Amino acid sequence: MPDLVNCAGCGKIMVRNQFRDICQECYTEEERQFEVVYKFMRKRQNRAATMEQVVEATGVSEELILKFIKSGRIQVTQFPNLGYPCDKCGAIIQKGKLCDSCTNELRSDMLEFERDQEFKEQIQQQDKERIYLSKKNRD
Repeated sequence: MPDLVNCAGCGKIMVRNQFRDICQECYTEEERQFEVVYKFMRKRQNRAATMEQVVEATGVSEELILKFIKSGRIQVTQFPNLGYPCDKCGAIIQKGKLCDSCTNELRSDMLEFERDQEFKEQIQQQDKERIYLSKKNRD
């Protein structure tokens, strides 16, 4: 039996769909807004527009434009001044989920964690060896 959920857009009750989290009416409205943004961005003079300029010119919310970018419907490689925020710090990026700075920081933290783990394992191994030696020497 299909699950009933509330539409993420308008809150109406709808049957769960594996492809969309919004009802048919909201989907139709999103498609209409996508066409408005896409037609605006296709014009050569608008390809260098910033997010604020696109929002102002089209009337489409920034959140919806970000949704189009993240889902791959708008390719930021074709529009150099468009991007979306880094999941960690909020810096504007054009690919992935983290900016280069946050990626490097995460990589550094992971290496430090791995070194700490190796050090703990060495300490535990040394403690095991000491315990073994002390019991052996008692006999």
